[in-house]
Amino acid sequence: MALQCRLSGATFQSLKLATIPISSSSSRFIFRTLPKTLNLALFSRHSAPKAPPFSVLIRTLSAPAVAAAPAAETSDIKVVKPQWNAAIDFKWIRDNKEAVAVNIKNRNSNANLELVLQLYDKMLNLQKEVERLRGERNNVANKMKGKLEPAERQKLIEEGKNLKEALTTLEEDLVKLRDELQIEAQCIPNLTHPDVPIGWEDSSKLRNMVGSPRKFDFPVKDHLQLGKELDLFDFDAAAEVSGSKFYYLKNEAVMLEMALVNWTLTEVMKRGFTPLTTPEIVRSSVVEKCGFQPRGENTQVYSVEDSDQCLIGTAEIPVGGIHMDSIVAESALPLKYVAFSHCFRTEAGAAGTATRGLYRVHQFSKVEMFILCRQEESDMYHEELIKIEEDLFSSLGLHFKILDMATGDLGAPAYRKFDVEAWMPGLERYGEISSASNCTDYQSRRLGIRYRPSESPSTTSKKGKTNVAATKFVHTLNATACAVPRMLVCLLENFQQEDGSVSIPHPLRPFMGGVEAIYPKSR
Repeated sequence: MALQCRLSGATFQSLKLATIPISSSSSRFIFRTLPKTLNLALFSRHSAPKAPPFSVLIRTLSAPAVAAAPAAETSDIKVVKPQWNAAIDFKWIRDNKEAVAVNIKNRNSNANLELVLQLYDKMLNLQKEVERLRGERNNVANKMKGKLEPAERQKLIEEGKNLKEALTTLEEDLVKLRDELQIEAQCIPNLTHPDVPIGWEDSSKLRNMVGSPRKFDFPVKDHLQLGKELDLFDFDAAAEVSGSKFYYLKNEAVMLEMALVNWTLTEVMKRGFTPLTTPEIVRSSVVEKCGFQPRGENTQVYSVEDSDQCLIGTAEIPVGGIHMDSIVAESALPLKYVAFSHCFRTEAGAAGTATRGLYRVHQFSKVEMFILCRQEESDMYHEELIKIEEDLFSSLGLHFKILDMATGDLGAPAYRKFDVEAWMPGLERYGEISSASNCTDYQSRRLGIRYRPSESPSTTSKKGKTNVAATKFVHTLNATACAVPRMLVCLLENFQQEDGSVSIPHPLRPFMGGVEAIYPKSR
């Protein structure tokens, strides 16, 4: 079984006929072939497993290679080569190892910090040995340029040959060591805001309560019953066509979805966000770079079999990839996007009455906000995002609470996350309808998105060349403006009337062609 970097539920895995890494007792990974099956991948951000983290499998690292290199390993043992490298500050991790260790523990991550530090130290030592041998090789080459006796020249030729062979072996070992260091270090989660409560989801702190639950003087129906009586959706036909947790929207429900999307886009664009529609199939490497490690067993993202692509679980991923491997002009920051997309999630492990109906489905429409900004501004923009969400939901007349989520509920990328839970009277509970996360530079270090400070002082070298300011990694933030199915649950259940109709909130009516209420079709 592959060693899992669970990172509070933020994981990704592909299950198909392919070679995947399986941990062994050595410092190497062994490739094995899995039987062909449905190709699924995980994308889990909002909920962490309640069980304690898996125990970490400690793998020993072979002794550093020296000039007399050990015998080559058997051909069936290979080091897993990462598809990409994150710009991880290993020196900072080493210098702050106590704080990093506490953070890993608080976030219930099974990242192996000790192994990362061991690999880093071994890499530094091996780099020194490689540089030493390169220096000796250069010295030999320089000596060969002069006039030499035949015997002395032959001696130098043999010495150069031995150095070349030893150097080749060490350089190969260094590449493998760097690859393993990357794989292990990518499991380390982001740092955590000092105000984030420590613990699992039930330790999350109430930040704000908006409105109050509506009081009904008639029996309350849930959205499933309302949808059936108003002929708004069809789960049975969708189950025959696509499987469970799929649905058809019908009649006014279709208009209501379009109204929600268009109204949300209009409101967010007023705040300076650029609208986007995104690709809904992305490369798996982009999913990983957004912070979802390929180690999971429970899967929540669909992968395209026999390819490196998967369906998106959120527009955060393709929007995050727009500026991948680029340097953004500081004057262009912040970059604010609001993206509409369809999202696809397997919702593995979800069951029970709390997930029935539209609350937890495999396919849905969503409007997502995404910001790239200067490092010192991300806390400010996090507050802006949650304020936009609060304004949107309160203008629709919803009763909801905002939570500062505890460490155990943070996905690997999130430095801090606020969740919005709205009251759903038919379900008789609060249900999550949105979240807003500050990921600081966790994603940008993987996606390679930087900016060059424009006001930093430049220096002039002795040769008269101007040394420009060093680049910095942007900070990224994301927030859900409208997840359509759960908004439909809220609107249908909160605005139901005694006569069986559902009133449309005033802000949405212009986007519904003037429709003010949904009535039973028998009327």
